[in-house]
Amino acid sequence: MEIRIRYFGEIAEKTGCFEEEFSIDNGRVLDLIALVIDKYPKLETADFSVAQDKIIVNDKIKLNGAEIALLPPFSGG
Repeated sequence: MEIRIRYFGEIAEKTGCFEEEFSIDNGRVLDLIALVIDKYPKLETADFSVAQDKIIVNDKIKLNGAEIALLPPFSGG
């Protein structure tokens, strides 16, 4: 399946792009993140959250073909 990933803030700076598509067989968010880190080793030490369908998820969640977003840390207030 094709998964579109959007990058925000310092994550976009480290990848040099705001979004791209990855092709992956059925898997978990963890599997997709491994592909992204393999392509962008600078992300290995980066702190970020993952959202699928605009909902923050953990890396064990199964991919559903929706958009994934990598979000840098942020604070509310």
